[in-house]
Amino acid sequence: MELPVDPHRYATFLTVMAVMAVTPGPANLFSVANGMARGRAAALPAVLGMSAATLVWFGAAALGLGALVTAFPQVFRGVAWAGALYVAWLGVKSLWSGVRPLSAATPAAPAPRLGRGPFSDGFLVQIANPKAILFFTAVLPPFMDPARSAGPQLALFALATVGMDFVTMTAYGLGGAALARAMTKPTVRRAFDVVIGLLLMTAAALIGLR
Repeated sequence: MELPVDPHRYATFLTVMAVMAVTPGPANLFSVANGMARGRAAALPAVLGMSAATLVWFGAAALGLGALVTAFPQVFRGVAWAGALYVAWLGVKSLWSGVRPLSAATPAAPAPRLGRGPFSDGFLVQIANPKAILFFTAVLPPFMDPARSAGPQLALFALATVGMDFVTMTAYGLGGAALARAMTKPTVRRAFDVVIGLLLMTAAALIGLR
């Protein structure tokens, strides 16, 4: 019985995907910032949001994403810029929380609100992530075997991609939350807000300047 994927190609894909998953990029930087800003409980919803966006990209790949990017490059460039501006806006909000002057009667906020919620923020970050676009248009296609059915191949590639991203992004998010819990003084909290803002601004730059 023929396997859904070529074993050698799949093993090579797993190696490449492992490297991409642990490499700091917009998604991992957002995971750290989200954990620092919202705490441990928000790490998983954010990762689920990013994983949902990855599955959307796999669905697009099944419908011929590469051809769409070639035919309408401005549309995908616009999506990336919209994502970059959104993440940059989150970064500005966090930076302002860290540097704004406070009166003696106004205590520092315990943590900035990044956006609507960790799931939606995570989804928007990953849907506009240039690493995702690059992955589905340049990295994934060479591993697809044209002699085999595309559906089962994409399903197994999706399983590996979402699984590895889930582990690494959760680790990044919990690491950020652990750092935040270790720092409870208001002055340190404000410094953390600045760090969160810088992380998000870096993620925005990675999304926009590709």
